[in-house]
Amino acid sequence: MQAIVDWVVGLMEILGAPGVGIAILLENLFPPIPSEVVLPLAGFTVAQGSLQMLPTFIWATAGSVVGAYVLYGVGAWLGAERLRRIADWMWLVEPEDVDKALHWFDKYGAASVFFGRLIPGVRSLISIPAGIDRMNLVTFGLWTLVGSSLWNALLLYLGFILGDQYTKVADYVDQYSNVVYVIIAVALVAFFIYLVMRKQKRDKARALAAEPIES
Repeated sequence: MQAIVDWVVGLMEILGAPGVGIAILLENLFPPIPSEVVLPLAGFTVAQGSLQMLPTFIWATAGSVVGAYVLYGVGAWLGAERLRRIADWMWLVEPEDVDKALHWFDKYGAASVFFGRLIPGVRSLISIPAGIDRMNLVTFGLWTLVGSSLWNALLLYLGFILGDQYTKVADYVDQYSNVVYVIIAVALVAFFIYLVMRKQKRDKARALAAEPIES
């Protein structure tokens, strides 16, 4: 973590606010670079007078949007048809599950992109299903902009008001993240159980259908 802090400080010293934007761009592509460290540090630097808040916010948000579009491109390259082929040979998963997921994303994609930007660990990954679904680029960009703006503004402001105690932000975000991850883990376990039960039910139905009919 200290190495990341030193690297971000170096970027800000050399490039100023654009350095924050580059760090956030890379944070989208490489989640081990945490925005909950980068942005409060930038806010603290603003409080010291070495950076200005508005340009820092604009560059950070630009980095978020550009990074999101890169991952959208990864999802678009993967594509629904390739994902169906992958699902076809995966255990428990079937091609129709991909279609159901895409249908769900068609319905709730905009809200998913917006709220996803406010969840650590999901912030970056939400761009990939958006790309797979080929969500409208303008809609994707607007909801990414709104969600990322809120996240960036909050962390920059917290770093600004906490001063040299800006590292507390990461602790608070970690606690928030742990709650979210537990909820996601429970949901994944429930979904796994559903897939297993579905497979057992279908296997039983196939076995009954294959039994010879007694005359």
